Amino acid sequence: MFTVSVIFLVFILLIALSLVAISIFWPYIIGASWTPTSRRAVKKILEMAEVNAEDILYDLGSGDGRIVVEAARKYNAMAVGIEADPFRVIWSKLVIMILRLRGRVKIIWGNLFNHDLSEATVVTVFLWKKTNQRLKPKLQRELKPGTRVVSYVWTFKGWKPVKVDRKAEIYLYVMGQSDQPL
Repeated sequence: MFTVSVIFLVFILLIALSLVAISIFWPYIIGASWTPTSRRAVKKILEMAEVNAEDILYDLGSGDGRIVVEAARKYNAMAVGIEADPFRVIWSKLVIMILRLRGRVKIIWGNLFNHDLSEATVVTVFLWKKTNQRLKPKLQRELKPGTRVVSYVWTFKGWKPVKVDRKAEIYLYVMGQSDQPL
């Protein structure tokens, strides 16, 4: 009996240590850690991008879904969030279901680099600087001219934003304009 209890405790300890290790290294694997965007910043991001009912907004690294939910609720836009963290995906889907936004908002669990972004008219990101740099070729390849890309905190090196709110650290880029050689 004693050995079964010890084995069970060791098993539980290994699972706990594995979860801690994953939570520490997960941000490095996916290229960003979850840091919730303030409600004020979400409002400014959507205003700066001039989101409207004609838009299809993609939030790359959508976290708890607050940007896609607000885009659908306040601006009546269609919105898609792509998130790598399964816990945030479950939370987002629950919030979307409770708010009855399933017809306007979709959350995809996966790596943002593996999903086609070509239908987007607005893309929002709050990723690390290195991740933004890795993302640039994909955005240039998949997004149509005129698509607005809004980055919170980190810029896209070599691209010229068309609007900047330095205090809020929000940068608006327009494909076909901002991504041209300087």
